[in-house]
Amino acid sequence: MASPGSPVSRPPQRGGGIFIAFGLVAGAVGGMLAGQPSLGLLAGLGVGISAAILLALRDRR
Repeated sequence: MASPGSPVSRPPQRGGGIFIAFGLVAGAVGGMLAGQPSLGLLAGLGVGISAAILLALRDRR
């Protein structure tokens, strides 16, 4: 554990939750325009989760 005055050796991790939230909203809107809001919601969720996982994997390095 680092003391309060020492610099942190690693920057804080980024959060990928914004991708999941944006994917859900964009998917629902796109699905409503296509006449399939449930399918759009699930597609947006999948894309958002994929983006969040990719960000987490990139941030591990």
